[in-house]
Amino acid sequence: MEKTAHPLLRGGRRETRYSHGFSSSDMETLTSICETLLPPLPQNSLEKNSHKIQYLHKASGSQYPIPDEVADIVTKSCLREARILVRGLLRILSTRIGTLLLCGLFCFSKSWPYINKFSDIPMEKREIVLQKWFKNRFLTPVRLGIVFIKFLCLYVFFTQVGEDSKNPAWDDMGYQVDNEDNSSETPDERPLQKGIVETIYETESSMVKSLVQKGLKVIEDTKNDMYKVQCDVVIVGSGCGGGVAASVLASSGLKVVVLEKGNYFIKSDYSSLEGPSQGQLYESGGILSTWDGKIMILAGSTVGGGSAVNWSACIKTPDSVMQEWGDDKRIPIFQSPEYVSAMDKVCERIGVTQNCTQEGLQNQILRRGCENLGLEVEGVPRNSSENHYCGSCCYGCRRGEKKGTDTTWLVDAVDCGAVIITGCKAKKFIVEKNKYGNQTDKKCLGVIATSMNKDIIKKICIEAKVTISACGSLLTPPLMISSGLKNPNIGRNLHLHPVIMAWGYFPESYSDLKGKVFEGGIITSVHKVGSCDSNVRAIIESPILGPGSFAALCPWTSGEDLKNRLLKYSRTAHLFAMVKDVGSGKVGPDGRISYNFDAMDIESLKHGLRQALRILIAAGADEVGTQQSDGQRIKCKGKSEKELEAFLDTVTAAMGPKSLVKEFTTYSSAHQIGSCRMGTSEKDSAVDENGQSWEADGLFVCDASVLPGAVGVNPMITIQATAYCLSKKIAEMIKEGKFSR
Repeated sequence: MEKTAHPLLRGGRRETRYSHGFSSSDMETLTSICETLLPPLPQNSLEKNSHKIQYLHKASGSQYPIPDEVADIVTKSCLREARILVRGLLRILSTRIGTLLLCGLFCFSKSWPYINKFSDIPMEKREIVLQKWFKNRFLTPVRLGIVFIKFLCLYVFFTQVGEDSKNPAWDDMGYQVDNEDNSSETPDERPLQKGIVETIYETESSMVKSLVQKGLKVIEDTKNDMYKVQCDVVIVGSGCGGGVAASVLASSGLKVVVLEKGNYFIKSDYSSLEGPSQGQLYESGGILSTWDGKIMILAGSTVGGGSAVNWSACIKTPDSVMQEWGDDKRIPIFQSPEYVSAMDKVCERIGVTQNCTQEGLQNQILRRGCENLGLEVEGVPRNSSENHYCGSCCYGCRRGEKKGTDTTWLVDAVDCGAVIITGCKAKKFIVEKNKYGNQTDKKCLGVIATSMNKDIIKKICIEAKVTISACGSLLTPPLMISSGLKNPNIGRNLHLHPVIMAWGYFPESYSDLKGKVFEGGIITSVHKVGSCDSNVRAIIESPILGPGSFAALCPWTSGEDLKNRLLKYSRTAHLFAMVKDVGSGKVGPDGRISYNFDAMDIESLKHGLRQALRILIAAGADEVGTQQSDGQRIKCKGKSEKELEAFLDTVTAAMGPKSLVKEFTTYSSAHQIGSCRMGTSEKDSAVDENGQSWEADGLFVCDASVLPGAVGVNPMITIQATAYCLSKKIAEMIKEGKFSR
């Protein structure tokens, strides 16, 4: 079905309330909490250019539809524990006795009934109560619940847009959406059009016709209420692993079908609006965390997967990592000339360039700070042109310059006859006993999926010689477990490359560094933090934080302080320290993510965070700080080196909001690795060195989850090169006749 503009990324204020199931008293309490977090203030109460502030001073978290949107997200998108926690907290605070237990003397009044519910406590006292909750280590569940509500409230408020695709607070924050004109008189070409079936636009009656038109054999199985589709290879996922595998296998003459849960977008579809874009392009709408809230996780969920929304960094696998995986873990592929050649082929296909002609503000700051400290700073290769000056590639590249799998490998696959079915979620692999081997051996015969379009009731059964899971480290393990596989390593050994951030404020009035933090390439420079034994302890790069993410992650000490921080948004630069983690986590059968930090990782994060602060100070920041919950920061101007070092000595990598410490920091992760790692034995790995399941012939994994461990750098090139080598091997095995339906 032809289309020229995708409606799902355009935003617009939602006008209807959702059936979130919260009671009126729950909503009254939630509204009062949101109002306390983001309170209306008098006209001239803020620090910066008060007479020019048009909206932010009066903005309130209680405004419609903010509390309803928060309640809706809690109900529809959050883990069960989070729902129970938030609902329980609201229920307690909607009663007088519960408010007395949690708020103490602050709930008393001079008139009957003498004890207020939380929503009836005066605003200034509510603020004091929240401040105490944020710091009280003995009220961990309360603190965790309030942190969660704070994150959602501020994220929702600053990503909401009206019919004009604007948020009235953005002008006061100095924020502008990337409005690069990507329109033309003729509709943009859709590179995958001839090979794509978008179930979002299909009906029960049109589905079969569309599949047949793409060259697939389809049988309607009325007994089992499903469509049966036959092919040589079915691949679940279209990102860095799946896209490469589709290209390699289709070009070898095989009929390939790619299943993708997300939708297909091209450059003219992208709006660069943070909220709608994250809602459509990221797993769980961009609001995903470990079960305990310690780490916020970003994972792509669209055609192209992470490659469509990542930050363009194209760093080859470090030599030390290749040696570790090749020698220590005894996986020869990583010490082979074929792997080195694969990295070169990948870089060539996705158009990697080595230089950046113009850096954005944050990367200028990173570079200048390093140079002033005599530290080495390196340029970061990108899969775009050298003059690509786009700070919104995380919302899809409006300029169409970033070369994700959706514009490279998948195009090659479609040109060779591959078919991509979007809006289609794999439910389980078809795993049966292998008739040709030992009776305990199993064989994979394909995958059963369902359309995300509720108008299509019938299941879709893709029968194939070879089945490849390439839906990433968070989704591959649950899919394998739901298919009956029992290997205990499935879902374990998850590495997240934890990230901790520092910030620095650079007023335009006296800084010669020009621009806004949301302009320019997101990652164009990197500093490697070394240790005495010359090993890299962390790398420092720059992130992109839209207004919603900035506000949600910003330390909250008071409503007035938060609004003053927001006024400085456009010139508040962030640098992050990322570690090659020793610690690891687990993805459960239900997709629940747990993670345990190693003490070495905490020490490396602390070391990296302090180095990031030094760089910001050396670059000329007026003020620097961390995202620690107590609002840890220091004014730099006029401070001696001794005073600054004394401040740096206080900087730690505090644990997440569930930690029994006074302060906490929320970590971030954009790289999920190793949850179905490859190895030489089923005792310590989920798949063999070819990526094939130890339990089921014909079932392979070809995504970041097969990597033997953390990479320590942005992993796109590593994932694609690994997928290239594995899919070449799979093609050879099929050619040798090792698999049949």
